[in-house]
Amino acid sequence: MALLEIADLSQRFGGLQALADFNFRLQEREFVGLIGPNGAGKTTVFNLVSGFYVPTEGEIRFNGASTRGLKPHRVTALGIARTFQNIRLWNDMSVLDNIRLAQHYWLGYSLWDVLARTRRYSETERRVDAQSQEILEIMDLKACAGEFPKNLPYGLQRRVELARALAIKPRLLLLDEPAAGLNSADVDGLIRLVRWIYSEFNISIWMIEHQMQVVMSLCERILVLDFGRIIAEGSPEQIQANPEVIGAYLGDGAV
Repeated sequence: MALLEIADLSQRFGGLQALADFNFRLQEREFVGLIGPNGAGKTTVFNLVSGFYVPTEGEIRFNGASTRGLKPHRVTALGIARTFQNIRLWNDMSVLDNIRLAQHYWLGYSLWDVLARTRRYSETERRVDAQSQEILEIMDLKACAGEFPKNLPYGLQRRVELARALAIKPRLLLLDEPAAGLNSADVDGLIRLVRWIYSEFNISIWMIEHQMQVVMSLCERILVLDFGRIIAEGSPEQIQANPEVIGAYLGDGAV
């Protein structure tokens, strides 16, 4: 059984067909890329998988269970974490609190536990603190634990966003243009970081990215979308040599 199965997925917004007959299977411990011109429907796919949209047609199953109708926080609780093209951190909270709050979905204590400072509350909070500190250590962010994300360089903000996603212990990590806004040195660092995350954490990664250096360096398999439809799928080498992909995407300056 695939970790993620998408069958006949379509999405319409009024008269606009944003996605049509999208079929896809992602296995455990697989790294897949999703590329295509602007407006091809890539982020729509991620919004459907992560629960921000309800599909017009089709089915999404994660670990064998349908996610249709689940709110984003319930999808997260299943084990799907996500980053965004435009970084969405809680900028008025410290980096540490961003990591702590990301784990709220599995805390398991009630308002009464909080008010009464019960043993369950205290033990859970200690566990959250320990795990948050561990993530900061792993991601080399301990030095900025008390900083507000908005005060950090852009590359570090990307690292914090990745750390927050990893804090929920996902089985699937969705990366929506992680290299957006980064300079060439930061892009090189991102490639090394994401490669390390993939090798060290027991997760699958599905990534949208425009920078072909990133896609070709990291992905084992690539899907290409154009006007809401898959036009090609294969290894990086196969995608680079595909005439339809070259005509629709790689040859038009969109990279």
